[in-house]
Amino acid sequence: MLRLPLTLMLASLTLFAFNDSDLDGVEDSVDQCPGTSFTELVDISGCTIKNLVSPHHFDLIMGASYSQISPIQERTDTYTTSLQVDYYYKNFSLQASSAYYDSESGTVSTNGMTDSFVGAYYQLRPVDAFSIRLGGGAILPTYQSDFNNNNTDYTMSASLSYLFSDFNLFGSYSYTLINDSDFSYDEYDTSGNVTGQTNVYYQNTNAYNIGLGYYPTNKLYTSIAYNSSDSIYSEFVSNSNGTSTQDSLDTVSAYLFYTINKNWFTTASYAYGLSDTASDHYVSVRLGYYF
Repeated sequence: MLRLPLTLMLASLTLFAFNDSDLDGVEDSVDQCPGTSFTELVDISGCTIKNLVSPHHFDLIMGASYSQISPIQERTDTYTTSLQVDYYYKNFSLQASSAYYDSESGTVSTNGMTDSFVGAYYQLRPVDAFSIRLGGGAILPTYQSDFNNNNTDYTMSASLSYLFSDFNLFGSYSYTLINDSDFSYDEYDTSGNVTGQTNVYYQNTNAYNIGLGYYPTNKLYTSIAYNSSDSIYSEFVSNSNGTSTQDSLDTVSAYLFYTINKNWFTTASYAYGLSDTASDHYVSVRLGYYF
C-alpha cells in the first residue's frame, strides 16, 4: 500500500532536481549557453543551432490622402485611398501597390483606379551606419485617362542613408522610362467653338530628394526633405498660344513614422509645392500591419 505514494514522491524529487532556467531542455548545470530564447533550436550543450524565427516577413499598409493637382488644365482637388503590400526576405523586398481616386475641379469630376506599381529592392550595408537600396519596377496602366498615357512605364532607383547618433542623412535618385504616346486635344472658346489644337509631348523623367531624419524615441522617426521631379510632359504646342514647357515638380515635405507595437505602425506626411506644376498641398496618413 505504500508503494504508489513512494513512487510519486521519488518522481517529484526527480523533477525538482532538474533545473532548466531558459527552458531549452538542457539542464542548467551543463548548459554552456544560458539564456537562449524560445525561438532558438539548441544542441546538447544548450547552444543555438538554428533560429526558428522565419526570415520571411510581410506588411499590409492602407492609406488615405488629399492633394491639389493641376495635371494639364485647371486645378483639381483629389482624394485617394491606397493599398500597399510588401514582402521581405533578409535584404531583399518586393512591393505592390494601387489606389482609387476621386477628383473634382470647377467643371470636371472623375474617379477610378490610379496606376499600379510592382517593384523589387535590394539593400546593401557596407558598414553599420551606411546603407544603399537599389530597386526597379513597372508602373502598370490600371488608370483610365483621356491623355493617351495608358502604357506601362518602367522605373529604376537608388537611395542612400547614413546614420549618426539619433540622426540620419538620406537621399535618392530615380529614372522613369515613360512609354506613353504623344497626343493632342482641341481648344474651345467660351461659346464651345473649336479655336485651335494643342499637341502634348511626353518625356522620360528624373527625380531626386535629399533630407534629414531624427529619432526622438525608439518608436518615433521624423524627417524633412526637399524633393524634385521632372514633369512627364515635356512641352505643349498650341496653335493659339505657342509653345510652353513644364517646370519641374518641386516640394518640401515632412514625414512621421510611429511604431504602435511589434505589429502595428502608422505614418503621416505633408508636402508643400514650391513650383506652379506641383501640388500646393499634399497630406497623407497610413496604417500598417507587419508580420
